[in-house]
Amino acid sequence: MTSRAEQRAATRRALLTEGRRRFARDGFHEVVLAEVAQGIGATKGAAYHHFGSKAGLFRAVVEEAQREVADRVARAAGEHDDPWEQLLAGCRAFLAASSDPELRRIMLVDAPTVLGWNEWRTMDESSSARHLAEALESLIAAGVIEPQPTGPLTRLLSGAMNEAALWLAQAPGPDPVTPGRPDGSTLDATMAALTRLLDGLRRPSR
Repeated sequence: MTSRAEQRAATRRALLTEGRRRFARDGFHEVVLAEVAQGIGATKGAAYHHFGSKAGLFRAVVEEAQREVADRVARAAGEHDDPWEQLLAGCRAFLAASSDPELRRIMLVDAPTVLGWNEWRTMDESSSARHLAEALESLIAAGVIEPQPTGPLTRLLSGAMNEAALWLAQAPGPDPVTPGRPDGSTLDATMAALTRLLDGLRRPSR
């Protein structure tokens, strides 16, 4: 038999999944919390119990999406031993993941407006931006880039990659059924431009 705790967890999980689908498809302002609950056969009261409001559900969806992208970044970086290759692999994984139209709309378009810039930035800094800061600190420790405060550099690079992800998600894709999903050549070109930018941080070879 399923316990009440398991039932509550399953309802919360279903609300998150349905909410994410609707927020990605329709945008925050067009989603009605009662309709999200109805979509999984739950009551509006259950949705309010778990998330408090539509904004609460959206915040939970954003947190989950950011963790998903951060996990992809960490896995990609973990496939390399060299700190510089870790940085490049993590950056590419971030661009590929966050330029997905679903994640783009939730994380980069609606989240800063709905949650407010400060809260959105705090959430971003605890996920993908944290991995970026750690990568930069490793490169400084390894002597690959000049010693410098990582805070400003992390924000500059994070802002550049967020902007690139927004552009990628709106670039024409190879599949007319999924417009906005970038093909490999577009992602390669964007990553090449970012790599040239990052190369400027490296210490000259002696």
